[in-house]
Amino acid sequence: MSDFIAAQERALLERHGLASFDALWSLKLEAVDEPNTERGGWSSVYRLELDDRAYYLKRQSNHLTRSLLHPLGEPTFAREFRNIQRYASLGIPALQAAFFAQRRVSGERRAVLLTCALDGWQDLDSYLARWPLLAAKQQAGILRACGALARRLHQAGQMHGCFYPKHIFLREMDDGFDAQLIDLEKTRPLLLGRRDRVKDLEPLLRRARIWSESERREMLSAYLGGSADVDAWWRLLSERQRNKETR
Repeated sequence: MSDFIAAQERALLERHGLASFDALWSLKLEAVDEPNTERGGWSSVYRLELDDRAYYLKRQSNHLTRSLLHPLGEPTFAREFRNIQRYASLGIPALQAAFFAQRRVSGERRAVLLTCALDGWQDLDSYLARWPLLAAKQQAGILRACGALARRLHQAGQMHGCFYPKHIFLREMDDGFDAQLIDLEKTRPLLLGRRDRVKDLEPLLRRARIWSESERREMLSAYLGGSADVDAWWRLLSERQRNKETR
């Protein structure tokens, strides 16, 4: 995979001398959280601000994921970058990549992924934490936005794999809410139809415990496009949730 620089970000990165793997790898920044070391290597995230633009810079070494196509492993950011590009080509709202590159250095598999910061957006977890304080119009807008986002995702033939509140970002508009997804590493094609769709949706409902049954049904109605199948889907999702909770 060759180095990627988004056309709309190139001039800014070049002006700051950051349009290369080496420059972004060696840049001194404070990590925004603790490094992830669960895959035998490490992976860290940093915030980068350039002029009036903000990004998240992700760097990793020997932090690999394995698959049938990559049995010896590949950087997890390589997989996430491919999925970011796939979402863009399919018209699924999601975070945008500004730069991606990977290198082999002295036995290390290194990768850099720079994404545009979602300033002005908030994750669904933040809204759930103050759900009772939101106006009814805001609550309804969020439920519709989440359902519509899931619908676009699945109509495009994709399964997110981690459809959790912390991965759904929302922005309030005059006529409702926009919604988009982050953390696309586990995305894969929908292979098992309704079964995969239920599997993708259920974690959201299980984690959004503050939603009442009527609110969950409202989200589900938006997902189904107002069809009469809400009861059938409700039963399927409730059964999967019971099974998950009793394991």
